[in-house]
Amino acid sequence: MESMVEICGKECLLEGILIRVLRIDAEGYDYFDDPFEALREIRAGRTKADLFTFVQKPSETDAKYNLYWEADNFACLTITSYDHWISQQIDSRVPTKIRKSAKAGVTVREVEFDEVLVKGISEIYNESPVRQGKPFWHYRKEIDEVRRMNATFLDRSIFIGAYLDGALIGFIKMVTSEDRTLAGPMQIVSMISQRDKAPNNALMAQAVKSCAERGIKHLLYGNFSFGKKLQDSLADFKRHNGFQKVEVPRYYVPLTLPGQVALRLGLHHRFKERIPEPIARTFRAFRTRWYASKYAVAGSSRKSAANGSLQ
Repeated sequence: MESMVEICGKECLLEGILIRVLRIDAEGYDYFDDPFEALREIRAGRTKADLFTFVQKPSETDAKYNLYWEADNFACLTITSYDHWISQQIDSRVPTKIRKSAKAGVTVREVEFDEVLVKGISEIYNESPVRQGKPFWHYRKEIDEVRRMNATFLDRSIFIGAYLDGALIGFIKMVTSEDRTLAGPMQIVSMISQRDKAPNNALMAQAVKSCAERGIKHLLYGNFSFGKKLQDSLADFKRHNGFQKVEVPRYYVPLTLPGQVALRLGLHHRFKERIPEPIARTFRAFRTRWYASKYAVAGSSRKSAANGSLQ
């Protein structure tokens, strides 16, 4: 169960059933200037939160606050120039894929957020009900919902489209921090049917160019690893494109007695994070086969349904 609440002018997400955890909705692009001011506002309000959590920027790896914290991580790419990225930071196979994409006729460019883009995004969403081995939650969303969800942070968003014969086959929505020192993809999705043309590699190359042109020094791509899950196709994509694991403190502040108990017992972590990786890996493989069979995704093999486009 999720709900939104505004704290210090920032949209925060309240999630959980038994233990309600409050955090900034756009972590990675948004940070509290003063977490203690946010904490005072939370305690003065009626958020019904049991725990408040926040994370430091990737440039701040040492703990700054005298609060309980645990190590979290970002996938972070440090950008000096596009030429340095292409020649020094990435796997040797990536430039080949970028050239392959261009030879296949894929072009990439920054685009405006308009109705043409929204329609193209909707068509990408509706290509398949399954991505990465599970139901794709954007599948068959109403066009108004597609527009609304992609219109967040417009003043700080950079949209990049990948086109083939004039049709959108992939896109990135990249959001910058308020001080414009870092950015991160909020979404990167491409047509499964066009994966052989490496649109995601072309999109990532343009994302690096766009950041370098704006003087953005850090490009974040979510977590480098999730709990005990250390490797998958998405983690490989990040690593091949020069992203490195940067550990930062994540703070947890109990707001209620249930929050204190949950923190003491380790219940602030999601259940799936406590499942041993061999069991989780077996479950993911079973889930992939089951959904591939259930939806019988037209035009894609089970492998395509399992990996989908890297997001």
